[in-house]
Amino acid sequence: MGRGPKEVRAFLIQDMVLVRLKGVLTPAEQQLAKSQEGKLLIKQVRIRLLEDAKVLLEQIIADITGARAISMHTDISTSVGERVIIFTVSENIEDKFA
Repeated sequence: MGRGPKEVRAFLIQDMVLVRLKGVLTPAEQQLAKSQEGKLLIKQVRIRLLEDAKVLLEQIIADITGARAISMHTDISTSVGERVIIFTVSENIEDKFA
């Protein structure tokens, strides 16, 4: 799917996994983000890429946490090049990793 982000952090919050990715925009996307149409295009493409990888990502979450992923929510900021992904999972996992 291209180069990875410059920084990734994951947080366990009760029955959620919050993933924060910094520096996700490619140089070409940074140029596109200078126009409103470009920002919309970036969001559309990134949403599609993540949706296509959803099954794999949910399996990774399950493998790491031992809990089944129930839903995935995401947004990307084209102004700062940051993306957040939130997975809700089938049980409280926060205490498992404390």
